[in-house]
Amino acid sequence: MDSMENKSTKEYFQSYEDISVHRLMLDDNARTQAYKQAILSQVNYFSDKVVLDVGAGTGILSLFCAQAGARKVYAVEASRLSSLAERIVETNNFSHIIKVINNTVENVCLPEDEKVDVIVSEWMGFYLLHEGMLDSVLTARDKFLKPDGKLFPDTVSLYSAPCSLPKFYDHWEEFHGLDLSSLGDEERRLKGSQPDITEVNKDDLLASHQLVCELDLYKTSSKDLDSISSRQVFTVSREGRYQGVCIWFNCSFPSIDLDATRVVLSTSPHCQQTHWKQTVLVLPEEMYVIEGEPLAWELILERGGDDWRHYNIQCTLLDPEEEEHPVPCGCVLPKCCLIREIIDKHMQTLDSSHLGSQE
Repeated sequence: MDSMENKSTKEYFQSYEDISVHRLMLDDNARTQAYKQAILSQVNYFSDKVVLDVGAGTGILSLFCAQAGARKVYAVEASRLSSLAERIVETNNFSHIIKVINNTVENVCLPEDEKVDVIVSEWMGFYLLHEGMLDSVLTARDKFLKPDGKLFPDTVSLYSAPCSLPKFYDHWEEFHGLDLSSLGDEERRLKGSQPDITEVNKDDLLASHQLVCELDLYKTSSKDLDSISSRQVFTVSREGRYQGVCIWFNCSFPSIDLDATRVVLSTSPHCQQTHWKQTVLVLPEEMYVIEGEPLAWELILERGGDDWRHYNIQCTLLDPEEEEHPVPCGCVLPKCCLIREIIDKHMQTLDSSHLGSQE
C-alpha cells in the first residue's frame, strides 16, 4: 500500500472515531431495525455459531448476534472506538461471547486459523460503494468464511431514476422577491462535477427506477468493484421538470426459509429515509418532459485513482432513439408503439383461440 493509500485509510478510520457519526447511524431506525430483524429472525444461522463482525463500530451488530445465540463473536474495529465497544459489550454482559479486536480485518488472525459461520457488516457508503469498505468484507469472506457460511447482507442492488430537484432550481428563481437564478446556474455547474447527497421526495421521481447493478456478495471480487457501468432507458411516467438523476441502493439479508420474505434495507425515496439519503447528479440545464417520453443515459462509477475509497460518477445523456429499448416499452417512439400494437394483436389472437377451444 503506497503513501496515498495509507493516508486515505488512516483518514477513513479517524473519521469513525467521531461519536456523532455513530449516533447518526444508531439513530437511523430503518438501518438499525433492518439489521436487528435480519439477525434475530434467523436464529438458526446464529445459534451456537461463530460470527465475524467487520467494522464493528460501537458493537451494536455484535450484540444482536450474541442475543441471537452466537457462541462466539469476533468484533473487528480498526479505529480507537474499539475501547468504547469493549465497554459497551461489558455493560451488556456479553464479554464471554464477544471479543473486540482492534485491527483491520486484513491484518487479523483468528485463533487456530478458525473459520466463521457468519460474517455481518454494515459496510455501505453513499451510493453503496463510497468509502470502499466492501473490499474489506470480501477479504474477510475469502479469509474466514466457511464454504457454507452466510453473509449479512448477501445481495445488494443499485438503482437510478430521473427526477426533479426543486432545491437546485426553484429555490433561486424567486428568492425574497428577487431572481437569483444566475446563482443557481453556478451552483449546478459546480454540482455537475460531483454527486450531491440529499433527500429526494418520491413525488419528484419522473419514471420507474432501473437496475444499475446487482452484486451477489458470495461471488463478487474486489476487481468487479473497480468500474461499474450501465446504459439505461426510461419511460417518463409523469410530466415534469427533468433536472437530475437519483441513485439509491437496497441490501437483502439471508433467510433460512426460502419461501419467506427476505429482510431488505432500502434507501429508496419510496421508503423511510435513512442517513444515506439519496445520491443525485444535478443536470446543468433542466428539460420539461411529458408522460411517455423516453430518456436515456450511461452511468459509470469508477474508483477515484489514488483515493480508491472514493468513486468518480459520470452520467452521459444519450439519444433514446439510438438506444435499445425493453420489449414491450411504454414510450411514445413509433417503433415502440408498433411493437406494442403487434404484441397486443398477438395476445388478442391467443385469447380468441383459447376461447374457441373451450366452446
